[in-house]
Amino acid sequence: MKTVRAIGIGVLIWILGVSTYVLSFYLPIMDDRDQQANAVLFAVVIPLVWTGAGLYYKNGHAVHGWQLGQILFLTSVTLDALITVPFLIIPNGGSYYAFFTDLGFWLIALEFMVVAALYWYIKVSMKFNKQ
Repeated sequence: MKTVRAIGIGVLIWILGVSTYVLSFYLPIMDDRDQQANAVLFAVVIPLVWTGAGLYYKNGHAVHGWQLGQILFLTSVTLDALITVPFLIIPNGGSYYAFFTDLGFWLIALEFMVVAALYWYIKVSMKFNKQ
C-alpha cells in the first residue's frame, strides 16, 4: 500500500470537501444553512472519494477499498481536528464534542469507506478476476 499517496489524495478530498461546505453557505437554498451545507457535503463526498480512489488505483495498487476509505477518512478527521474545528466550528459556537459526535459526521465516515470499497469491487477486483 502506498500510504503517502493515499494521505495526499485524502488531503485533496478534504480541501475540496471543506471548500464546497463553506461555499454552500453562500447559496440561499434552504433556511437552515448548516443542514444545507451538510447535505451538500454528503452529496459531494461521493464523487470526491470515487475520483480519489480512481487516482489511487490508476497505478495498479491492490489494497482493498475499505482500507483505502479508512485512510482517506482518517486523513480528513485529522485535518478536521487540526483546522476545521478550531478555525470554522469553534468561532461559530461549536465544539470538538459536538462536531465529532454529530450523526452526519459518522454518516459521512461510512460514506467514505463504502464509496472506496464500491470503487474497489467495481473497478479493481473485476480487473484482477478477468486475468
